[in-house]
Amino acid sequence: MPVDPWLVGALLTLMGLGLTMVLSASTAYAERLYGSPWHFFIRQAFAMALGLGLMAAAAVTPTEIWYRWRGRLLLGTLLLLVAVLIVGREVNGATRWISLGIMNFQPAELAKLVTVIFMAGYLARHLQTVREKFTGMLRLALPFGLMAFLLLQEPDYGSTFVIMAVLTAMLLIAGAPWRYFVLTVLPMATVLVLLVVMSPYRMARVTSFLDPWADPFGKGYQLVQALIALGSGGLTGVGLGRSVQKLLYLPDAHTDFLFSIYGEEFGFVGVVLLAGLYLFILWRVFAIGRAALVRDRLFQAQLAFGVGVWFMLQALINMGVNLGLFPTKGLTLPFFSYGGSSVLIFAIAFGIVLRVDWENRHEAD
Repeated sequence: MPVDPWLVGALLTLMGLGLTMVLSASTAYAERLYGSPWHFFIRQAFAMALGLGLMAAAAVTPTEIWYRWRGRLLLGTLLLLVAVLIVGREVNGATRWISLGIMNFQPAELAKLVTVIFMAGYLARHLQTVREKFTGMLRLALPFGLMAFLLLQEPDYGSTFVIMAVLTAMLLIAGAPWRYFVLTVLPMATVLVLLVVMSPYRMARVTSFLDPWADPFGKGYQLVQALIALGSGGLTGVGLGRSVQKLLYLPDAHTDFLFSIYGEEFGFVGVVLLAGLYLFILWRVFAIGRAALVRDRLFQAQLAFGVGVWFMLQALINMGVNLGLFPTKGLTLPFFSYGGSSVLIFAIAFGIVLRVDWENRHEAD
């Protein structure tokens, strides 16, 4: 096979399982809202099918094209982040979506992918400067500082955190000195903390997860219901389709908190297997990155490493939110929870990784 069959198989398994769980978790809500239990399943199935097409397209696109277009992609993404603030659709107090008719597109998802592509190109071109001079990191302050500012206006703290964490991870993997991060990461973290502390609404959201039982029918309601779902699953779960919490008890059961419904239906064993599937995908992606690095293909290696870090970080945050370890971030569980923009962008990202793998094998031949 021209690309890693284990990675392809794992991705298809995850997508199939995610689509099944969206159907299971959304039927009651879809029936009540739209009069059809299939509403969200059909939309997610469409996104999955389109995503597979985009993955295939990305897999046949030479990585050199992404390298040449990285600057334009970054500029275009920044313009989209400005556009969403002007013409975007507001949902629950946040303006994060641009309506495309058949679906709503979230530019923040594109921003994560473009961050990986731009950083991979930057590191490939300025690796020595990044390793030896602080100015190599300072050059990134303007574009990504502006990106963070625009995301915080939506507001989208989850995506901002993911992008900054991916930036940091890619720089560390490339060999940037730890001391530089004391001068960059700490000030950014301080600003984010101040933004939370200065806003009663944000502070309430952050602190409610610490003790959701203090207000189980108010601010802590969603997390309490999620924990009840996970606890009800026990060791082996109640069975596919038999969740009680999805029957309009747990808000956003098919989106941010689909992991809790999965835990209720498949239990602790199912949760461990799902976490293992995510770790397996990460392992295969990093193996592709290491193979590119051995062949001195730094841009391609950083592409794979960046996608892997982003994929696993977002999965860990979503699972952590469901388990009450982190405050709600509004981040999807990759290829699992409902969300068309996330599916499409992750599909392109993994198409690029598969292309890196194909080029590794082609060069070896």
